[in-house]
Amino acid sequence: MKKVMVFGSFDLIHPGHINMFQQAKEHGDYLIVVVALDKVIEKVKGKKPMIAQQERLSDVAQLRLVDEALLGHPTDRYANIKKVKPDVICLGYDQYHFVDKLQDKLNEFGFDTQVIRLKPYKEEKYKSSKLKKK
Repeated sequence: MKKVMVFGSFDLIHPGHINMFQQAKEHGDYLIVVVALDKVIEKVKGKKPMIAQQERLSDVAQLRLVDEALLGHPTDRYANIKKVKPDVICLGYDQYHFVDKLQDKLNEFGFDTQVIRLKPYKEEKYKSSKLKKK
């Protein structure tokens, strides 16, 4: 079984997220989605998410494309990667936080994990920051 992992806030799930999950699922058999903690989102984006982490986790877990949904770790951003040992990590087209040293960390852990950057899906229409303003 080939495990694929993606990360994100997933505050207001929209067609862009669904497309992200579809693209990721093309790279493996089992899709694991890591949902960011409220405090991490606030630190990175400078504001709290609209939807609390447990509800976002539940929303993601209910999607048919998603095989497993996990909350991010409070102190170790690589904890879920070390636990799951994914074969592939798919990054969103606009995902740049916490990814600059990702390949180095994967090598350090001794993982042969492929990192793939996914394509955007109608980003002019389905970008969370734009949808939240409406």
